[in-house]
Amino acid sequence: MNYRMILRVLGMILLIYAELLLLPLIVGLLFGESAMPFLKTLLFAAVPGALLLLPKPKSRSLVARDSFVIVGLGWILITLIGALPFVFSGSIPSYTDALFETASGLSTTGATVLQDFDGMPRGVMFWRCFTHWIGGMGVLVFLMAVLPMSGEHSMHIMRAEVPGPTVGKLVPRLKHTARILYMLYIGMTVLETVALLLAGLSFYDALLHAFATAGTGGFSTLSDSIAGFHSPAVESILAVFMILFGLNFNLYYLLLIGSWRKVLKNEEGRLFLLIILASTGLIAGTLCLKTGYAPRRALHDAFFNVAALISTTGFGTVDFTQWPEFCKWILILLMFCGGCAGSTGGGIKLSRLMILFRSVHADLKVMSRPRNVFRVRLEGKPVESSTVRAAFHFVTLYMALLLACSMLLSLDGVDIATAFTASLSCLSNIGPGMTPAIGPSGSFAFFSVPAKLLLSFAMLLGRLEFYPILVLFNVRTWKR
Repeated sequence: MNYRMILRVLGMILLIYAELLLLPLIVGLLFGESAMPFLKTLLFAAVPGALLLLPKPKSRSLVARDSFVIVGLGWILITLIGALPFVFSGSIPSYTDALFETASGLSTTGATVLQDFDGMPRGVMFWRCFTHWIGGMGVLVFLMAVLPMSGEHSMHIMRAEVPGPTVGKLVPRLKHTARILYMLYIGMTVLETVALLLAGLSFYDALLHAFATAGTGGFSTLSDSIAGFHSPAVESILAVFMILFGLNFNLYYLLLIGSWRKVLKNEEGRLFLLIILASTGLIAGTLCLKTGYAPRRALHDAFFNVAALISTTGFGTVDFTQWPEFCKWILILLMFCGGCAGSTGGGIKLSRLMILFRSVHADLKVMSRPRNVFRVRLEGKPVESSTVRAAFHFVTLYMALLLACSMLLSLDGVDIATAFTASLSCLSNIGPGMTPAIGPSGSFAFFSVPAKLLLSFAMLLGRLEFYPILVLFNVRTWKR
């Protein structure tokens, strides 16, 4: 392992993180609040960051193992440091609770231990929602976009941080790909902010909810979440942008360069939208038949919550834990599914599920016609056997970790439904669970300290898709 280069990149991450802390510091000053919580945190990031840059690496090359270690350690470091503003400001006195909130923010989960945060300092609230935006596209991708890094080891880092079964370049140079992704990310965030301003929100509320939507996180400035605005227009705008951020960002690049046909032929994107339409129709119909919902209200609430859960944003407008069981089962399946590959959404990812189902279909055809060869195809192209194998491995590991986390949570004295959907919510980076205690109207505050630490770990595992964190526990990783 190239230890010195690993330390150097970690130092760069901490220095960039320190610079990002200046934004909430400035916001706090604009609202007449103390800058000390962020100044102290900035020192905790900047001083170690500068020290880690001192050892000069003999070689700048990084292998895949080094890149996974950088991503895993980098995310753990920024989570540990990112909790400090909550503690220093007194907004969340318990470091464990602050760590949970930060892990939830950076992993774009949106689960919270807070029940009433309307009085939280504006600068700290800005930081809380800004962590969604930082974690959505990824701090390492940002590092590649702004700093000169060689293409080979940058590709390893990008594969370790960007979610999805495969990661490719939009343009020949990976640095330019990272810049394009971030420009798209920033542009869409600005567009949503403007739309929310036109819908009547203040600039502060519009920007922070755009941060939360862009990262598909779900933190709100109001304790009642989006329901507190009492605005169907705001809900509709957020629902549309949740879907947009749940789609593969490569599609937006194709639109910009005029490749409309490739966008329209994208199988994953079409299926994503089809699932949203079908789920909305099924839930709305059930609400009308079983609960007496008015059709228009049923469609509106169904569409918003389907968009919130399949994109893994998790904003809340109604308490869907009180809906009929059939509706809740649809929402649980959407929580498993998640967004598209190359989006800021969590979950298993739709492309992996497509690969799995087509692989099973191919196996069934082989059984009936053993002499024929059937290849798994996606977007009209054959899928490499290594990609199919990786998809099966990922889903197997996902289910194993989900069950393990659920069993460990049950030791905390919670019922099976709460333990299972809390684990599912954190591992898929969604936010609310499917019981009243952890639903849109609840919080994770009642869990014990060990349970909160377990769920914080699960959130980081889900955001980085397991391997960059799990590789840190492999003894062979640290051998030269």
